[in-house]
Amino acid sequence: MRNLKSLTQGLALSAIMLSCGAALAQPAAPATPPPPPMGLTSSSFTDGGVIPDKYTQASPSPISPQLSWTNTPPGTQSFALIVDDPDTALQHSTNEVLHWAAFNIPATATSLPENVPNAATLPDGTIQPLNTGKKNGFMGPGARGNVYHHYTFQLYALDTKLSLGPDATRAQIMSAMDGHVLAKAVLVGRFHRPM
Repeated sequence: MRNLKSLTQGLALSAIMLSCGAALAQPAAPATPPPPPMGLTSSSFTDGGVIPDKYTQASPSPISPQLSWTNTPPGTQSFALIVDDPDTALQHSTNEVLHWAAFNIPATATSLPENVPNAATLPDGTIQPLNTGKKNGFMGPGARGNVYHHYTFQLYALDTKLSLGPDATRAQIMSAMDGHVLAKAVLVGRFHRPM
């Protein structure tokens, strides 16, 4: 009787092991690939390249460069753009020179044209607050010296529109975006003017 019980338990254990082995041998469902990251490019200069003079303070009337982006994440309600010079310690502080800020760029947008008007509010609802030069819109790069500065164009896809006006500071924009960023893309251009 004991042998029959042992045999029955052994067969039951074997059946369990076989079914577990079969389950483990099943191919896993293919993983869904992550969506491609948002990308930011410009027809005006290449990423890491030198920014042409017409977009800088080497020109008497610098204009903003063209920008394009791809792979907007689902749920995007607006975009915000911050352009600054992280290579400058403004007034001996951690503040960076703000060359351009724009927010509430429509979610349907995939680019900004060259020479965006320097206005506080654009017809599509985009808001351009004051840059470090105390003017609305784009301020061209102007670093002097023999070392290139790196101008960072940072585009944020947001799940909201910002409840700020043209008097918003960079710090206020960054604070309002906190917790609402779906994706970020960065483009870097270099520039310097000889002393």
